[in-house]
This record gives sequence, structure tokens and C-alpha cells, in this order.
Amino acid sequence: MIKIGIAGYGNLGRGVECAIKNTPDMELIAVFTRRDPASVQILTKDIPVVSSDLSIQWKDKIDVMILCGGSATDLPTATPAFVEMFNVVDSFDNHAKIPAHFSNVDAAAKKHAHLALIAAGWDPGLFSVNRLYGNVFLPGGKDYTFWGKGVSQGHSDAIRRIDGVKNAKQYTIPVQSALHSVRSGSDPELTTDQKHTRECFVVLEKGANASAIKHQIKTMPNYFADYNTTVHFISEEEFSKNHTGMAHGGFVIRSGRTGVNKEHSHIIEYNLKLDSNPEFTASVLVAYARAVYRMANEGIHGCKTVLDVPPSYLSEKSGDELRATLL
Repeated sequence: MIKIGIAGYGNLGRGVECAIKNTPDMELIAVFTRRDPASVQILTKDIPVVSSDLSIQWKDKIDVMILCGGSATDLPTATPAFVEMFNVVDSFDNHAKIPAHFSNVDAAAKKHAHLALIAAGWDPGLFSVNRLYGNVFLPGGKDYTFWGKGVSQGHSDAIRRIDGVKNAKQYTIPVQSALHSVRSGSDPELTTDQKHTRECFVVLEKGANASAIKHQIKTMPNYFADYNTTVHFISEEEFSKNHTGMAHGGFVIRSGRTGVNKEHSHIIEYNLKLDSNPEFTASVLVAYARAVYRMANEGIHGCKTVLDVPPSYLSEKSGDELRATLL
């Protein structure tokens, strides 16, 4: 059995816990939290909830720690810190900052002879793998990624970290005319704001400056600054009534041509439609935790991404089973 720890117990942490329940070769060992452990009620009986400050005491009891913090402020420091003690998986999703995050985590992981896999999930993650496949199968083509309509956990978390924000949800919405143009094979040149819009629903703390917070959201680099972003300020009641769901999804499309004169056009499309963004993301993290366990047992250290993992390492099935059932 692969022994798993969960660091952070929000929507994603609960999703990981649920995924482990449905994974026969893994067992949950402990949940780690920055909150008062007595205040955290988890779904699995007889599993300890432990203060994050005591993580070092569990160093030899956990094979892989799955980090369930936010990308805006948690993971940039948490992942390098935890990889000093454990093999880890995180879901860092700020695409522009992945190279810097990779470098920081790689240095810490190699120094302490551990393995980290960063930026797992569905984008970055599964969509990253599909972009790679599209590039190598149709060289000279074009990549297009569309997200939504759905709730972005990372973007919602980034808004909630703003002083004066009590709660928030952010919806990413594809521009349908752009999506149709790509699917037609016309290979359009699309700017960031031509592909998506972002819509934010925000509950303010009493006395918060709405104008300042709106400006801070719309100008936030790597999250909202490059998009047509709409911010709505709503009541807690409206938020609870209309914005508690966590659906999401998206599309990766690769267009390209083959033939002596490039006379034949091709479209590769991969899409996801998710009822629960955090639960699906959690399932991906758990599968990559299995891969990290196997790679670490082979003596691999440092930082890796989904682009570095053999697909068979994600499955609990043997190579013989995979070749007989999936190949």
C-alpha cells in the first residue's frame, strides 16, 4: 500500500481523500492543516488530523504528500518546504510562473534526495500532455486551449486572498465565435482576450472598498490583467444560492496539415466536462502520486512535471494487464 498524506483540507483536500477511498493500492495516513486540528472534521474515521508544524514527525511514515494549497500564495513556499521532508505532488496552476516554481522545487528536492511532481491536474496536467502529443504528431500546426464555462479554483483563490474579500468565485468562459473558428480549421490568430472572458462574483467584508478591490482584480498579472474581466459584488445569500457549484471543463485543439504540399488538414481535439473541478483534479493528483512513488523507488530525485512521467506509471495495473486491456 502506498502511504499518502494530505497537506491542506479545503475542496481539493477533500477531493483527494475521496479519491484515495476509491484507490485500492493507497491508504491515507494523516491530514495536515494550518488550522486548529480539532476544528477540522474529515470524512475518514480514525485518521489523525495534524498541525502542519508537526509534519517533520511524520517524515518516515508517508510515501507521498499531496499538497492541496493554492497557487497564488501557498504552493510557492509550501512545495519547497514539504519536499525537504517528503516526496510530493502539487497542483500549481499559474502557467507563467511554472518555470520559476520548478527551479525552486528542483533545488530543494535534489538537496534532500526527494522527488517532486509539480503542476499536476487537468490544466496544467492532462491538457499539457495533450498539447505535447498534438505538437509532435502535427508539427507545424497550431495549439488552442479553451477553458470553461466553469469555476477556476486557482483564480477564485487568488481573489479570496485580497484584503476585504469574504468569498469569491471566478468563471472562465470561452468566446464561442473563437471556438467555432478554430474547429473550422481556419487557423485563426487569437489574442488572449479574444479566446476567453472572466466573470467574478465577489462577497465583500463589511466596510471594504469595492472600487479598489475591483481594480486589484482586473489588473492582477497572470490571472486577470490580459482578459475582459467583469466583477460583480453580491450578497452572501446570493452567493450561497447561485455560486456553490464547482463545475468546469475545457478543450485542447491542435490543427495541422500533412502531405507533400500540405494538402490535407487535421484537427485533434480533447475535451473535459467536469461536475466537480476539485474532485477531478484530486483524482489526477492521486494517480500522479502513484507515479511519484514508483519513480522515487527507482532512485529518481528532483522536480518533474507530467511531461516527464511514463503513462503506465499512473495505473495500478501491471504492464501485462495494460497491454492486454488498453493497447
